[in-house]
Amino acid sequence: MYCYPRLRDLREDQDMTQAEVGRLLGTTQQQYYKYEKGIQEIPAHHLIVLADYYHVTVDYLLGRDTKNL
Repeated sequence: MYCYPRLRDLREDQDMTQAEVGRLLGTTQQQYYKYEKGIQEIPAHHLIVLADYYHVTVDYLLGRDTKNL
């Protein structure tokens, strides 16, 4: 699996906990932890919610683009 360090970085930049982001996504802290660490792939609909919330592209979240919006 692939690790998503930008998920952690953006979350920490917003001073949010994993539990808070989990609630934003309608999931648990434990599930969000698995996304952040790359233990489980993050669903597309969750990526879209996070991209909208953080005002970045999905490509940026996935590490495919070095620019944000």
